[in-house]
Amino acid sequence: MNEENKQVALRFMEAMGTNNPDLAAGCLAPDACAVAKGFGKFAGVRPAETMVGMIDEFKKMIPTGLRFTIHSVTAERDRVVVEAEGDALTRLGTPYHNQYCFVFTMAGGKIKQVNEYFCNIHANEVLWPLVEGSD
Repeated sequence: MNEENKQVALRFMEAMGTNNPDLAAGCLAPDACAVAKGFGKFAGVRPAETMVGMIDEFKKMIPTGLRFTIHSVTAERDRVVVEAEGDALTRLGTPYHNQYCFVFTMAGGKIKQVNEYFCNIHANEVLWPLVEGSD
């Protein structure tokens, strides 16, 4: 099951990295949630439908996609941990390079929860103005 869980987590990473909400939706349990850790403007809990909607909105904010480089993937029982770096340009041409650690909790071959760790300061400075100015 570890290998199957890894593949689901990596498909979800691909979906986020390429702005593909349909691919993301297929990886999520109906009651899945994302928990963006920290104290930045993106922190908080988001249900599955919001996760998919945000990936769709990222098409406008980051047309290049986050273009993740995966550095490591570790799977054990119902957990998959992915360390990655994003390499993107915003719609305004501003570079957005952030480091991430995603901790996925899996159930029945789907993502039940994903805890996201990233630099809140960088996300607030580069991405938040795009959120505030989105249509």
